[in-house]
Amino acid sequence: MTEHSETNWHRRNVLALGGGALLATALPRAAAASPLLRSDREGFADVPGGRVWWRISGSGSGTPLLLLHGGPGAGHDYLEPLASLAVDRPIIFYDQLGCGRSDKPDDPSLWRMERFVAEIDARRLALNLERVGLYGHSWGGWLAQEYMRSGAGANSVDRLILASSSASVAEFVAGAQRLLATLPDGMAARSRELEAAGETDGPEYQAIAESFYDRYVVHLDSPPPYLTKTFENVASSRTYAVMNGPSEFSVTGTLKTWDARSALARITVPTLVLRSEWDEVTLDCHEYLHRGIRGSQLAVLPKARHLAIVERPVAYSELVGKFLARIDHERT
Repeated sequence: MTEHSETNWHRRNVLALGGGALLATALPRAAAASPLLRSDREGFADVPGGRVWWRISGSGSGTPLLLLHGGPGAGHDYLEPLASLAVDRPIIFYDQLGCGRSDKPDDPSLWRMERFVAEIDARRLALNLERVGLYGHSWGGWLAQEYMRSGAGANSVDRLILASSSASVAEFVAGAQRLLATLPDGMAARSRELEAAGETDGPEYQAIAESFYDRYVVHLDSPPPYLTKTFENVASSRTYAVMNGPSEFSVTGTLKTWDARSALARITVPTLVLRSEWDEVTLDCHEYLHRGIRGSQLAVLPKARHLAIVERPVAYSELVGKFLARIDHERT
């Protein structure tokens, strides 16, 4: 990993962020959109624990794509570049409970994987989504996998995109620790000492985390507005500290033991496993997903980090769009 010339983004801004060849042809659409899915609608839906905000961009005839953001708690905003795909299909954004425009109840018992799975079903039913594509980034990829194995409406999903994610938290943390070890000046060992001492809120730990995030999460000259909003979502989120922990490379919260590796073979829909070259989620995590999901595709976006969708939005959206179009074409 080499250093790059862009200006750093500070650790406090990025704390919670979190095959086959793809075809580039213009292809016909496969499925008619639900009559509820008109362009540029937004509103709130009741879910277990409160209300969540949602927005639909586009009204094309392709299968709607439901987006699961990362964090937990990052909100939908950094996924805004995927609105460019709305010419072909409805793109459905929403803020998960506890962040963004959605309710933020002060109830730690709500921050459980199974509740977030039920939240997806509530969103799907509220919009009458009989058939849907599912995209999950980072934590959203874990949530998407869990939905595929335990969601009541998992059979409504006809395609899946797992972006910058893994099949277990243990895999992710192991890879992140290897990346942490590439930092200079004994930062990895010092981070573990500070964690053991309970000093993860102090400036020294934050500086170590900043160095890690600058290399492997996001590195830009200046933030687009949707990334700034994402930072604000993280700051006000109820979920990250409870579910994740003090940093991306130290998961001590309720997600610590999450593991879906044994369930990968049960995913039978067309699946794209997508990562970036300098991702904090290491290549072996993505290769495990690729091997475990029969017929899946593995794509790597070069010269980008975990938030590749922000660093290289056009190239990223093109990769996603080509995969979706190919599935549409195969089903015409």
